[in-house]
Amino acid sequence: MLKVAVLGAGTWGTAFAKVLCDAGSDVTLWARRPELAQQINLAHQNGDYLPGITLPESLYATHDPAAALRGAELVAFAIPAQTLRVNLAHWAPSLPGGATLVSLMKGVELGTTKRMSEVIAEVAGAAPERIAVVSGPNLAREIAQEQPTATVVACIDEACAVAVQTACTAPYFRPYTNTDVIGCELGGAVKNVIALACGIAQGMGFGDNTLASIITRGLAETARLGAKLGADPMTFAGLAGLGDLVATCSSALSRNRSFGERLGRGESLDQAQEATHGQVAEGVQSCRSVLELAQHHGVDTPITQAVEAVCFRGLTPPVMLEQLMSRSVRSERQPSR
Repeated sequence: MLKVAVLGAGTWGTAFAKVLCDAGSDVTLWARRPELAQQINLAHQNGDYLPGITLPESLYATHDPAAALRGAELVAFAIPAQTLRVNLAHWAPSLPGGATLVSLMKGVELGTTKRMSEVIAEVAGAAPERIAVVSGPNLAREIAQEQPTATVVACIDEACAVAVQTACTAPYFRPYTNTDVIGCELGGAVKNVIALACGIAQGMGFGDNTLASIITRGLAETARLGAKLGADPMTFAGLAGLGDLVATCSSALSRNRSFGERLGRGESLDQAQEATHGQVAEGVQSCRSVLELAQHHGVDTPITQAVEAVCFRGLTPPVMLEQLMSRSVRSERQPSR
């Protein structure tokens, strides 16, 4: 039986820990708060993040990261993207040598514009062949409810990707493998920003034509950035690209879309953050880091730029929409700069 540690007992970390248990692994879940670990162990519930979901009795939770990591053959990280570096610096001495490291996070680090797998490699001193990422249309609550879904496990070492695939294959959870780590991570990070834009449009009262336009053009700018960074264009037509984008932009369960709706209704960034009660909308920070990454490589990302301006530069949603709609017209196939 594979011994697995999942670091992060939020919505997605808890749901993925359940998947691993249901796939037959021996799973320990690290929770930041000891009272949450106790609730998981005694009541088999995570009432803070997945209320109403019964967790496997085999799932063990602890507040001690060293205890969670002891003997782990696979370690999955499920914490907010912008906290990874600091937390991993504390955990690195306890990481078992040779363990496969899996990123469940979707973001680009502020300041460095590094993808999550790059941060893991740098801080943990792990070779890229040991680092996998999981990305796809994976709304955590639906997975915890055992609704059928598919995902992508990406690693530059295909054998490593297959090993992680095997570890998380459950009756309701179907993983595919991919070696395009860059494309899978970019798809996961940028889709959060595009979902904010869709939420803003929804909050302003616009309908499906507007949302479909934002999703499609958002996919185009994600693919432009990916191509510049060496990603496989076909990745963006798959689960980690279009699949994740559609789910995150369309679902009321998406924190990023819901956050964007609040902005679209006229709430300030602070008001919207206060209303989320500690739940992190990764796109709020990623819009800055993704924009910085795109500008560094000379890639035009108008939707990302517009979302960043609404979040951090005082641009109002109506002006944002006006600016996007008044851009110069051109052929759909004409590449941006």
